[in-house]
Amino acid sequence: MSRMRVVGWVLLLSGLGCGYRFAPGGAGLPEGVRSVCAPVFRNDTAEPALAQLFTQNFRQELLRAGVLGGGGACEASVEGIVVGVSSGPTNTADPFFQPDAQGTVPRIASYRASATVVLRLMRDGRLLSETTVSGSEDFLPGTTNVSGDVLEVEANRQAALHRLSETLMREGYERLATSW
Repeated sequence: MSRMRVVGWVLLLSGLGCGYRFAPGGAGLPEGVRSVCAPVFRNDTAEPALAQLFTQNFRQELLRAGVLGGGGACEASVEGIVVGVSSGPTNTADPFFQPDAQGTVPRIASYRASATVVLRLMRDGRLLSETTVSGSEDFLPGTTNVSGDVLEVEANRQAALHRLSETLMREGYERLATSW
């Protein structure tokens, strides 16, 4: 039993000496802001529920950075505006022969969803940092038939928007933190 205790202490002390530490990483926010609230973003698009999706993913980034405030105990807040979203086909695959059709029909190989979000870090009505992030994410049309099932395409589109939201909000937080 004593030998196990010694081995445990040796492992603990060697782990402490190797430079690892448990602390939130990344750059700090401007002017030493340590807690940020993120009210639901404004949605300037016709796409329902985008504001909630982007807000949720931005709050997740604040949580990862250890600066998510709550209950009015925030030094600053982030105003977010979803200013644009679009999706459409990106390219077509080789023509697909359908025996009952008049010749061959080109089919869509992939779609692309795009979004743009403006983020403003505010403190006492004063702008500390602002950035605009935009990007795109490809998704498949579906596999049910040549052009894809509408519900399958929409499910793939929603999944792409979710992935895109995660990526954009991570980039947005990093830009606000570095004043890029």
